[in-house]
Amino acid sequence: MNTLSVVVVSQEREVLRSDAVAQLTAPASEGEVTILPNHVPLITTLKTGLVTLVLESGSTEKIVVSKGFLTVQPDNSVSIMVDAGTHEREASAAKAEAAIKQAQEVIRTSKDRRELLLAEASLKRALLEQQLAMRNRN
Repeated sequence: MNTLSVVVVSQEREVLRSDAVAQLTAPASEGEVTILPNHVPLITTLKTGLVTLVLESGSTEKIVVSKGFLTVQPDNSVSIMVDAGTHEREASAAKAEAAIKQAQEVIRTSKDRRELLLAEASLKRALLEQQLAMRNRN
């Protein structure tokens, strides 16, 4: 079976590397994009959201990502470079809840536009991480 070779990296580390991805769906800035093997070459920006990978085995893996870039090469390699990324197996409800509270506090008290935008992005990412953590708990 033809598969994608996917690497997801954040500013701090490599979040995922797999050569057995059958399908990938990511939150592109202009809407969700799904990548299958033999996709045309592509470069697109990403917004904060959930990357879903369907592996060759049929299982799925999810990664919460912040803004970044996705590239697809003719050799079926896909690179995702993001500011921050959390794999579902790393998602912690407690950490997400703390990040949610911190972001909400900044949103409630700050008057600085840049600070507010960063807090809103952090809040969205933390809410997605919380959903993943709760899903893994069940």
